[in-house]
Amino acid sequence: MFIAILTYKKPLEEVDRYLQAHRDYLADHYAAGDFIASGPQTPRIGGVIMIKAEDRAAVDAIIAQDPFNINDIADYQIVEFTPTMFISDNLKVILG
Repeated sequence: MFIAILTYKKPLEEVDRYLQAHRDYLADHYAAGDFIASGPQTPRIGGVIMIKAEDRAAVDAIIAQDPFNINDIADYQIVEFTPTMFISDNLKVILG
């Protein structure tokens, strides 16, 4: 399991220019089963994506497709972790 922490490098006006393309990218990866949760940080300085992937190389390939990455809108910090406790039985199904 991975968490991508995005930090915007550009003003929000430029972020917003690519926001719909970024949301389409998110929707594609939700449909593929790659993403578990995502959303903006508060305050709006970036975002967070929880990613289900086999390894870091798979995460890097997924992030390479993000319009925010392609257009140099955000930096990405990738954190790998192993979930050992969680609240929902539904999450057990998602995690496998």
